[in-house]
Amino acid sequence: MKYLVTGVAGFIGSNYMHYVTEKYKDDFFVGLDALTYAGNYNNIKSLEKYENYKFIKGDITNREFIYKLFEEEKFDVVINFAAESHVDNSIKNPEVFLNTNIIGTCVLMDASRKYNIKRYHQVSTDEVYGDLPLDRKDLKFTEETPLHTSSPYSSSKASADLLVMAYYRTYNLPVTISRCSNNYGPYQFPEKLIPVVISKAMKNEKIPVYGKGENVRDWIHVIDHNIGVDKIVREGTIGQIYNLGGHSERSNLDVIKTILRQMNKSEDLIEYVEDRPGHDLRYAIDSSKVEQELGWNLTYNFEEGIKETIDWYLNNKEWINNILSGEYKKVYKEK
Repeated sequence: MKYLVTGVAGFIGSNYMHYVTEKYKDDFFVGLDALTYAGNYNNIKSLEKYENYKFIKGDITNREFIYKLFEEEKFDVVINFAAESHVDNSIKNPEVFLNTNIIGTCVLMDASRKYNIKRYHQVSTDEVYGDLPLDRKDLKFTEETPLHTSSPYSSSKASADLLVMAYYRTYNLPVTISRCSNNYGPYQFPEKLIPVVISKAMKNEKIPVYGKGENVRDWIHVIDHNIGVDKIVREGTIGQIYNLGGHSERSNLDVIKTILRQMNKSEDLIEYVEDRPGHDLRYAIDSSKVEQELGWNLTYNFEEGIKETIDWYLNNKEWINNILSGEYKKVYKEK
């Protein structure tokens, strides 16, 4: 089988590619990434040694380029990790998110239809469900929870999900969708909460916390997420949506304090700042569908996973420094 995996230089996509290229030697994986600001070729440079993998630089919104790529490579499966994903950025500049997350998805699915792809998988987010109240721990997002978005980012992802299901119903495109909770692990671009806290704590810099830090997120290790995506792509039922959650609800403040404690840093580094507009209160995912239907289970708990993640960042300071200095943008050389 030949796979197109988009967004492979990003956090989740790069971890996925490390996982599958090692596990499935008889399959071939083409990694595609536009290498925008959050695409870091350092994340996947070590994959150059694999014979079942190659990288192509390109933009999923470029219809002519994508059609030519599909014509030449003759893919069997498409997995779309490519996305603009930082909520703060979406508030400042929504149009970029609409273009990549909606138009890019449309282009990929049109190509998938034209070239008879066997499976198209859309990687989505629990943020499409909106949020839950802090005082109702019994409530969780299921696959039947209505979409109720809060930011331009989540709206663009929800729009893409609706488009995916429309292509399934209208054109019989063989699709699946996964919606995950907040990921953490190695190679996460240092604009998201956990790498921000770790990198700032390393330098004893102030760590900004929105509001009172009470907002709750459900955390899943990126490896567990990718095991789930792989299972859904290979064994999931066409036309179905699957939630992937970490069963690890933590307030933002709890996460920060856990990291500071493990790094032996003072909580005096915490600095409370004005809250983000439209900040969702709580996310919590019910993963029982994928657990029961496909036998997916977590391999990490949060305490083990966050310790391993902190250790990775501490052992890869050059990786962070290359991003902060902008050097990472010079790593990929056009062939």
